[in-house]
Amino acid sequence: MDKNFIGNRITKLRMESGISERELSFRLGKAHNYIYSISSGKILPTMESFLDICDYFGITPSMFFDEQTTEPLLIRDITGKLNGLPAKDLSLLSDILETAEPEHLKSYFEFMDKFRKNHG
Repeated sequence: MDKNFIGNRITKLRMESGISERELSFRLGKAHNYIYSISSGKILPTMESFLDICDYFGITPSMFFDEQTTEPLLIRDITGKLNGLPAKDLSLLSDILETAEPEHLKSYFEFMDKFRKNHG
């Protein structure tokens, strides 16, 4: 993990959420340039502020630091939807993901994307 990870991750989360550095700073109860200072690498957040940032975005600290999770807000939303499914449906979904060929999944997702655009 490089030293710019925290600032870059906050920037990504902020951009995905459509919130400015200034607005996020204010929502966290900080000075107008607080998030800018973190994003630019000038400072690191305190542990309390870091936890407040995670709470604001609705993610856990482990999700924040998981470098393999490139879309933490999307993963959060998907996880929330999965939590409402019964165990048998979760098991079926797991089986599909384990056995499906990547190109078949890609075709399915492309179909669903076109369907959503035409019917959404």
